[in-house]
Amino acid sequence: MQQGRKSVADWLTDPFSFLGPHGDVVRSYQPGAASVTLIGEAGETALTESSETPGLFTGPAPREGRYRLRVKWLDGAVSESEDPYAFGPLLGDLDLYLFGQGSHWDLPLRLGANPNVHDGVPGTAFAVWAPNARAVSVTGDFTGWNPQRLPMRLRHGAGLWELFVPGVAAGARYKFAITGADGVVREKADPLARATELPPATASVVAPAPDFTWSDDAWMAERGERQHAGAPISIYEMHVGSWRRPWHGGEHDWDQIGDQLIPYLQDMSFTHVELMPIMEHPFGGSWGYQPLSQFAPSSRYGSPEQFARFVDRCHAAGIGVILDWVPAHFPSDAHGFASFDGTALYEHGDPREGYHPDWNTLIFNLGRQEVAGMLIASALWWLERFHVDGLRVDAVASMLYRDYSRRDGEWIPNRHGGRENLESIAFLQRMNQVVAERCPGAITIAEESTAFPGVTAPVEHGGLGFTYKWNMGWMNDTLRYIERDPLHRQWHHDDLRFGLVYAFTEKFILPLSHDEVVHGKHALLAKMPGDRWQRFANLRAYYAFMWTHPGKKLLFMGDELAQSAEWNHDGQLDWQALEAPDHAGIQALVRDLNHVYRAEPALHQSDADPRGFEWIVGDDAANSVVVFLRRSEYDGAPLLVAVNLTPVPRHGYRVGVPHAGRWAEILNTDRAGYGGGDLANDSALHTAAAPSHGQPQSLDLTLPPLAAIILRYEGTAA
Repeated sequence: MQQGRKSVADWLTDPFSFLGPHGDVVRSYQPGAASVTLIGEAGETALTESSETPGLFTGPAPREGRYRLRVKWLDGAVSESEDPYAFGPLLGDLDLYLFGQGSHWDLPLRLGANPNVHDGVPGTAFAVWAPNARAVSVTGDFTGWNPQRLPMRLRHGAGLWELFVPGVAAGARYKFAITGADGVVREKADPLARATELPPATASVVAPAPDFTWSDDAWMAERGERQHAGAPISIYEMHVGSWRRPWHGGEHDWDQIGDQLIPYLQDMSFTHVELMPIMEHPFGGSWGYQPLSQFAPSSRYGSPEQFARFVDRCHAAGIGVILDWVPAHFPSDAHGFASFDGTALYEHGDPREGYHPDWNTLIFNLGRQEVAGMLIASALWWLERFHVDGLRVDAVASMLYRDYSRRDGEWIPNRHGGRENLESIAFLQRMNQVVAERCPGAITIAEESTAFPGVTAPVEHGGLGFTYKWNMGWMNDTLRYIERDPLHRQWHHDDLRFGLVYAFTEKFILPLSHDEVVHGKHALLAKMPGDRWQRFANLRAYYAFMWTHPGKKLLFMGDELAQSAEWNHDGQLDWQALEAPDHAGIQALVRDLNHVYRAEPALHQSDADPRGFEWIVGDDAANSVVVFLRRSEYDGAPLLVAVNLTPVPRHGYRVGVPHAGRWAEILNTDRAGYGGGDLANDSALHTAAAPSHGQPQSLDLTLPPLAAIILRYEGTAA
């Protein structure tokens, strides 16, 4: 063999040192070819196949100018393109440096598969990180899936492999064939892929450069005002694939989804939609929470261009878009991140750090700069390229603690001997800082279930830097309370009130999420005690308590219909339930709660300010009644909220109020239109100069059974 090459493996490791033009010789490795012809400016020359190495063709190099290779394959097919090994390096020194520092925020436009024109030749630039691999090839439709045809160049130091393949265009399927440090060849999907095959197929797909058309400049400029701590935020959480089926003939498509979903969200007066993870994931039963493509919208619902159009349409309708995002862990599927280059590259090598026992998944090694940088680039990809308004970060609690869901001996302490995961904390802080700097007005939300301090505090003050945190404690306490028989609630009154002890320690979102209506937990309606009427009344009162409690709101799809059954990701919502008046009444109540919440500054402007809330009656455990005031720091009338959580109507229930004059009932969950008994305070109520509950004035209220009422102060009589 020439230059001492003894085997194909030698040049697979360093192909540019042997293949392509070298002096007066051109070498091309085309296993499976019958013949190879070099086409240059001076004409055509047949290359000669080596008798020692089948598939290796050699011939004289052209004196000047580019050349093409025409390959006739043994099956009779013919292909023609420029020689990939006649092109110089693709990645610049700055790319290599920023990648190594974990600070390359345009990563999917430099790594992965990027169609472009290189030296005047159209094709696709491929690049992948595999620092411990012995060799890497790109394979796909364009190689007949032969992993030996296109070995890649290693950029030493950065551990990046690259190759420009002429003629490959958007739509081509591909993978990387990686000869690992252990000598095993693994075909891996592209971690930076921007599009994928429809699962269960596992190949990546070359996507065109993102060049979306946007009409949301005004929205993007204003969204900071729409999403800050004093704004009304009411989020509709949904799983795209099971909201409604079939979508116009059975196909899921972002355009068709938008046709139905956007008018529905507008009618229901939700401010935002939160999509359970749409990043490509191999197993639909994971609901997207085990993704393998952090940059690719799932092909289940259409193209990246369609998803961008969906976001643009939401913005035109005044609806923000939040994505669930999973930087904590990933599935161990053979085509994914696991043992990517024959070593624990993306994950921790020690299962005490790298294996998640709850979900049978692998944990990202966030202490490795390249891994952390890739994930931050993913966050920016959705926020910057797709104009997404926020990311809800999944499983933050599992990231913060090394002993999360582990017994003694199953975890490794940090360098100080503690249980905190210092690398994950640093990652979350950096991610939030970068998002704040680069994405004005965007929000980040932590799904965090512990008492970890400062989740929404600024990073410069030692916090994690999130915009909001899910209030899991409020959800657990209040659901536990509302599930009890009203006869027993008087002994558990603190479950209703305890959330106010810490309601202003963070900027909270009150979540009634998908997690509460699956895995045997029952639908919300089914959790309610009593007969059918009482179950619906309980649910109506509970929703009103949630919408008037400090904190932004999140409701999972179907809960507004009072579904009787748990959510099933393989089915659709029980839309037929709306034929029953009590189900339709719940939907009408949620719609009206959203209207009141958005219209009344007292219900949202001081969500994160303790001055916006005041107990009037917090200790009436015997009657299971709570009464409180909501105020706005800036403008708007104060509101009085009274909740009676027994099936006993209460007449002449005296409560103190701060202002003399007229108070009018603006919402009552017992109204007949919601399915209630229509016991109400119909006419405007006037205060009496009788102090009560520490207030100078008081009102006599009628409290309907298992119901909540909201009254607005309307000033003194004319």
